[in-house]
This record gives sequence, C-alpha cells and structure tokens, in this order.
Amino acid sequence: MIQRNFILIVLGLFLKVTAWGQELHSAGDGLREFRYTNPITRDSTISMRDHFIIKVDSLWYCVGTSNPVWEGFNPGVRMLVSKDLVSWKQHSWLIDASKLPDDCPYKGRFWAPEIHFIQNKYWLTINSGRVTKEDPKGMDTHRVWLFSSDKVTGPFVLVNKKPLTSQYHNDATLFEDEDGQTYFYCSGNGMWQARIDLPSGKLTTTVEKFLDKRQPGWPEWMQGGIEGPFVIKREGMYFMFFSTWTRGYEVALLKSKGPLGPWELVSQEPIFGTRKNGYRPELARAGGYDHLQFTDTQDPYQETGHNAMFIGPDGNLWSSCHYFMYEKRPYPYSQTFEDWEKTPQMGYEPVYYENGRFHIKGPTWTEQVIRYLPLSK
Repeated sequence: MIQRNFILIVLGLFLKVTAWGQELHSAGDGLREFRYTNPITRDSTISMRDHFIIKVDSLWYCVGTSNPVWEGFNPGVRMLVSKDLVSWKQHSWLIDASKLPDDCPYKGRFWAPEIHFIQNKYWLTINSGRVTKEDPKGMDTHRVWLFSSDKVTGPFVLVNKKPLTSQYHNDATLFEDEDGQTYFYCSGNGMWQARIDLPSGKLTTTVEKFLDKRQPGWPEWMQGGIEGPFVIKREGMYFMFFSTWTRGYEVALLKSKGPLGPWELVSQEPIFGTRKNGYRPELARAGGYDHLQFTDTQDPYQETGHNAMFIGPDGNLWSSCHYFMYEKRPYPYSQTFEDWEKTPQMGYEPVYYENGRFHIKGPTWTEQVIRYLPLSK
C-alpha cells in the first residue's frame, strides 16, 4: 500500500509525501526532495483544462475548465484540493450550474476560472455566457464575470450584476502592482488589457486590444490563436505568459516596462509546450496556417498550455496547466489509451528566473526530483 506521510517544512509546517511511489524527504545533506511525475492527476472524474492553483496556508486549491468544454452546458466551477501537490481530490463546486436559474446570464460553459488574493479578499473571475438553443455554445454572450469572497473556498458573491466587458472576452486574469493598482487582462481574438476597480467590479479604463494573433511582424506560430494571459513582476519588469494552440499548445512570454505595455516578446519561440503536426489539422486548414513547418516535440502530449503561476513545495514559483496525452505519442508508452488519458489532466513544472527572464523546464513525463533547502522557522 502506498503510504502518505507528511514532513515538509514550508513556513514552519512539516510535510512528508508519498504518492505514486514518490516521496518528499530529507536528502541527507540538509536538502529536501520533492518527487513528481506528470500528468499529476490521472482521473477522468476530475478532469479539467486550464488548471489554476493557489496556495492558502498549508493547502493547495485548484480550479479549471470542466467537461464538457466545447458545446452545451458544463457543470460549473469545480475546486480541487491537495495537501501534498501529488494527491488531489474534489473539494466542492464554487459555482454549481444546476442551482442557477435558467435565465442566469452566465449559465453556460464556465471557462478558465482564476482566484486571486488581492486587498484581503479572494476574487474569482469566470468566463461564461448563456447557452440557448439558438446559441448552443453561448458564444454570443460569452463575457467575464467577477465574484468575491472572504475565503478561498467561498461562498463567492457576484460583485456587479453586469459583466466586466460588453463583448466577447475570455481567459480573464488579474494583477496587483506594488502601488495597489489592479489590472485586468483577457483574451478574445487577441489579447486585451485595462485597469480595474475590484470593489465596484468595473473597469476604470477602456479595455484595449494590444496584441492580435496575426500581428504584423510577429511570429506565424501565433496565427491559430493566442489566449490565457498571466502577469507577474520581477526586478521592475512586467512579464506576461500567454498560450498559443497553433502547433499544439505552447506557452510564450512577453515583457514590458509598464503594466499596460508596450509588450514585446522575450524570445522569438515559445518558452514551453508541445508541438504535434497531427494536432487538430482541420483547424489549421480552416485557419490557413497549415503551411507551417515544424518538428514534433518528443513527448507524449498534444496539449500542455494555458498556464498560471503558483507557489510550489519549495516556496518558489511553479507553472501549472493541463497536460493532454497524444494518441500518436512518439514516446514508448502503451498504445492502449486508459480512460484518464482521453481527457486533459493537471501537470506542473518549476519556474526559473535567470538572465532577466523566466524559464520553464519541460514538459516532463518521467519522474522529476526537486531538491531544495527548507525554509527556516
């Protein structure tokens, strides 16, 4: 029987983990070890996309996009919880769609929720519209909605009866600067930004589009679509992670001297992700970017994207996103798909900051060992 014991020192707490035959323990030289293997979750019943993780006290919580994703209703905003970052279980439904009235304007497909702790409150952004017979995907009314709570587990209350924007927007995220000003970023046939007043649930500047997927002079690997922004500040510079699904699912990185740009690419290639020529070829043909030439990455995934940052077991930044197995995977896996492999699962990797920019290792699929000095009491 796999045993799970806890010893990890994080902010004075001790936690020892054993799961999937992996253990967090002393390395004998004062260092600690965290062992993990992606995908972390392997359970179709808690399958999600766009995993967003937040650490509160000694627990990690995760929200994301539940199935079904592409049409009709989905069940709402699911929350998972973990004590060790290896074993995850269902905690609750922060928003249960079955309990919403039929005329609720956001009763549809709840995409890419995020939870940010700002101004001593938890702010939940959801992206959803009303699903109807005439609009079975809810795209005509797909907007960003803001909720707040005193606890990460809710209950969350709608801040404003109106959505944050009056047109199609998706993948909303929030960022609080050192001066207390808060910013709103989202996708929607490109990338958008504005300032936001959280207590009123209103944008205080016009939401502006600052990057298009076919931006003149920018790389062709953006042409399929860009989405999933996440902003962080380091050494006075603003960095925005974002994803593109042109060649699979990849994460790229922008930087700026200000929270509202101008933004520029840190590198001409994505910094993380998977690329597969056989991934959604019908979309490539329809979008006119099927001419792009590239080599498949040697990993077993067709998607590793829409990432976000969280505090990991070592107290440092980690990146989370969904890892979706590839049916024609090149690595010597079993060619018989298990049920969980047919659905997106949670995965994560440590984030490194070197030479004035961020790096993400991977995506990995074999056991990884992270060694680090535990935090002092």
